[in-house]
Amino acid sequence: MLKTNEYFDGKVMSIAFKNSDGEATAGVMEKGEYEFATSKKEYMNVTSGKLTVLLPDATDWQTFEKGQTFIIEPNQKFKVKVEEQSSYVCEYK
Repeated sequence: MLKTNEYFDGKVMSIAFKNSDGEATAGVMEKGEYEFATSKKEYMNVTSGKLTVLLPDATDWQTFEKGQTFIIEPNQKFKVKVEEQSSYVCEYK
């Protein structure tokens, strides 16, 4: 069954799903700055636009564009800056 998630007053929205590859969400982020926390290992695949990310324990921001992936370990926080509407698929492992 699909589940819709909404965060940051509707500026981040996703649809959760599960299939033979496992659990995932497909989502869109509006322009802005956000902080997220993980409970599982997350593979964030940028599918459109770009996300500028401050990974846990990092001091420098990194930009990930369409086709690129970054990984966040469980029980971590990370920050994201979005300059234009961007989309992603997040796979949970």
